[in-house]
Formats: sequence, structure tokens, C-alpha cells
Amino acid sequence: MTTILITGGCGFIGRHVAEEMLGRGYDVRLYDAMIDQVHGDTQVDLPEGADLIRGEMRDRERLRGALKGCDGVIHLAAEVGVGQSMYEIARYVGANDLGTAVLLEELLEHPVRRLVIASSMSIYGEGYYATEDGRVLETIRRRPEDVRAGQWNPTGPDGEALTAIPTDEHKRPDLASIYALTKYAQEREALIFGDAYETEAVALRLFNVFGAGQALSNPYTGVLANFASRLANGERPTIFEDGEQKRDFVHVRDVARAFRLAYETPEAAGETFNVGSGQAYTVSGVARLLAGAMDLPQLTPEILGKSRSGDIRNCFADATKARDMLGFEAELRLEDSLDEFVDWVRGEVVQDRGADMRRHLEERGLVT
Repeated sequence: MTTILITGGCGFIGRHVAEEMLGRGYDVRLYDAMIDQVHGDTQVDLPEGADLIRGEMRDRERLRGALKGCDGVIHLAAEVGVGQSMYEIARYVGANDLGTAVLLEELLEHPVRRLVIASSMSIYGEGYYATEDGRVLETIRRRPEDVRAGQWNPTGPDGEALTAIPTDEHKRPDLASIYALTKYAQEREALIFGDAYETEAVALRLFNVFGAGQALSNPYTGVLANFASRLANGERPTIFEDGEQKRDFVHVRDVARAFRLAYETPEAAGETFNVGSGQAYTVSGVARLLAGAMDLPQLTPEILGKSRSGDIRNCFADATKARDMLGFEAELRLEDSLDEFVDWVRGEVVQDRGADMRRHLEERGLVT
């Protein structure tokens, strides 16, 4: 039977990937450092049939033992958070980039057939934009002075208005945060290694993943979890800028299926894929949708009118490549999946640490 090692396997995405792989008859081994920021002191319910080895990605001996007998690796272990990455730089580079490097060196001694790695939409920076006459602009950046003045939307080379459009895998990376830098390094490390050592490496560029099981008390996790933490404590969701920035939300069960397909599809070797819904949602609209689903429509978003270093304005997926090569399409739309998410939130003990996150960023001059 095929044995898969899932690094970061006790995390939000990792547990769902484990369930997906177990359900398809794979043996699953989880490797996780169980850091407090993600897991706290709560007991993690492991998927039935999965084995756990607790260890950090830079712990060679533990990782070596975890790899023994494995046929494939799904590499999810990473520090996650754009804002936090801007001041805990060594932590993010060490865990994400050096941790992946240690994994690859250990794979020299314990080769596997396929390595599937979690990359991120953050590597794109801003997504594609189109001018009024239909020209597509690939590398757009907002000027800091414009953002400080409250001009949130990027403009073209001649100051013209632009329209955000779906972004595909051909877009050149434009790294706007330390987190994005580390995810791109992880992706490239894996693909370069795969070419050199004939390991079938695949990178999935994940958009905003949501669903039951997110770390609700980790303020650097996904935006939907942050909103849920605020609402569950009777507080209004807080949103940087004007709330009209657009993101792509994809359900964690769809993401888990994408990882399985990336592992199983022969043609995927050496490729990168967007994993998103292809739908663009404004962040303020998502906050209102969730407040309504939690029967708290009076808790309208608090629009801060401030910017956070490392944030981009718009990015949402063109997932055509994943559809054509992997047979993957997102099935669970955000607006149709909130009741399930809310039922789960209501069964959790939630600490809202959003104020701590803002304070840490403000003290370092990362909010303007």
C-alpha cells in the first residue's frame, strides 16, 4: 500500500488532506511541530488511521525517521501570515525555506516518487489588471504615498483606472511580503530539486482557504477565521483599507481534493497550479455574509481606512489549468458553505486576538 507523509499534517489543511488520502486507500503519516500559535493547548483530533510523528522541519533525525517507508510527500508545513512575516523574518525564513531545504536533503537519502508542495497566491503580489481598452497589465504595484493618502486602487502607467481580472499561472511573481518570498522559495526549491533528481514535484498555489477547523485564535490565519473570532466575541470585524479589496475563497475540502489529484495525475509532474474558486469577493462583503450567517447582522465591519505593509489590493484565480490538467474544479462556494462553518464555530472556544495583532504591527510601523 502507498504511504504518504503529510508535513504540517495536524494543521487545518493537513487534516483534511489526510482524510482525503485515507478515504482513497492510502496509508497516511503526519509530521507536525504542533506550535502553540496554531494549536494552543487543545487536543487535536487526528483522522482515524493516521499516524503522528511530532517534530520540527529542521529536526533532521525526526524527519528522517518520518520519511522511512514513505512513497510520497505532501509538504504543507509552514509559518503562515503576511503581517507577522514582516517582523518575525528569521522565524519565517527559517521554518519555510530552511525547513524545506532540510526536507529535500533528507529526500536524497529516502527518495519518494512524488512531492506535492503548498505554495501560495501571495507570490503574485497584485493580480492581473486590464485597462479600458483591454490591455492586460502583469506587474502593477501601488505607490506607498498613494496608499498613505487613501488611494487604495492601483492605477496604470499613465494614471488610468484599471479593472482587476483573474490571474493565471503565467503571471510573473511580484513578492510584496516576506511570507510571499518564503512561499516562492519553497516552490522553486521543490521544482528545482525535482528536475535535478527525477522526483515528480508539483506546486499548488493556494488562494484563501476556508472551512471548519481553522485556527480561530491565531490572528495571522485566514481572514474568515479572523472575522469569526471577532463576531463570536460580540465584536465588529475589522478591515484594513476600505474593504473593497477582492479575494478568492476556496473550501478546504476542495483544496484537499486538489492535493490528491496533484499527487495522482501523471501529467502534473513539474507543474504549478492555481487552486481557487475563480470567484472574486470583496472583503467587506465576506464580513457581512458571515455576520448574517451568525445572526449578527448588526455587527457591521469596522473599516479602518489604514493600510498594512505586505498587503495587496486584488488577486483572484484563473483555475483553468487545474481544470484541464488535474480535472479539478471548486465545488463548494463560500456563500453556500457558511452555515456549516458557523455551526462549527459555535462549538468552539474562541479567543479574539485581533487587537494584539494590530498592536504588534502598529508598534513596528507596519500600519499606516
